[in-house]
Amino acid sequence: MAILASSEAAATSRRPIVSNGVAAHLTTYVGANRYNTDGAPPPGPEALYPMAFLVEQPAGSVVAAHFHEANQWQVVVGGGGTLGSHAVAPGAVHYSNAYSAYGPLAAGPEGLWYFTLRNGYDRGAQYLPGAREVLKGVKRKFREAVGEGEVPLAADGMGAWRHKLAPGERVMGPDPAGGEGQFWIMLDGALRDLPRLSVVFVGPDESALGAEAGPEGAELVVVQYPRGRDHLPA
Repeated sequence: MAILASSEAAATSRRPIVSNGVAAHLTTYVGANRYNTDGAPPPGPEALYPMAFLVEQPAGSVVAAHFHEANQWQVVVGGGGTLGSHAVAPGAVHYSNAYSAYGPLAAGPEGLWYFTLRNGYDRGAQYLPGAREVLKGVKRKFREAVGEGEVPLAADGMGAWRHKLAPGERVMGPDPAGGEGQFWIMLDGALRDLPRLSVVFVGPDESALGAEAGPEGAELVVVQYPRGRDHLPA
């Protein structure tokens, strides 16, 4: 069954954090993370474990280049800035394989708000250059993609789609069996009674998700993970 995480319910978890010297706010939507644990032992890297949280990075702040232990999508939902050499604005998407370094993330004058979305557990960012030694000997395949809401569907199922719907218009997502999990992010309006900045996770064994826009229409981004995980032992 798909996991529905309303922005209204998630708002109660909003808390200040400090990461790599940058003060920000984090709101947990799906799964546990280093700032909001559920008390259970973390799952292994082979487990399908959806994680979703919203980061509010303040104006002028810079998060240094880093990498993670899980495959990751990020979706910008507010403000603007740069991600590496790429200018990003609401609706922009970014994908990185596990152990693929990216960044820095620099917030513009209005700050930078983005969802961090993973399909496996991650213990937290590992910053460069200090964590460079960690990468030695790790089985990994560097992969990164940036798009304005769209990333072409790859042969292994990785891709992103952006939809703008009229009031009452329906949308059908891609077949989840083609990848290893999907996140739906509500950029604006409402979908399936979920307000703006709500999140849905659809597992690879689920049926394709269909939903209808609310009376004011809806704008959303759907991201899908590739099949398999290059960083895991065969």
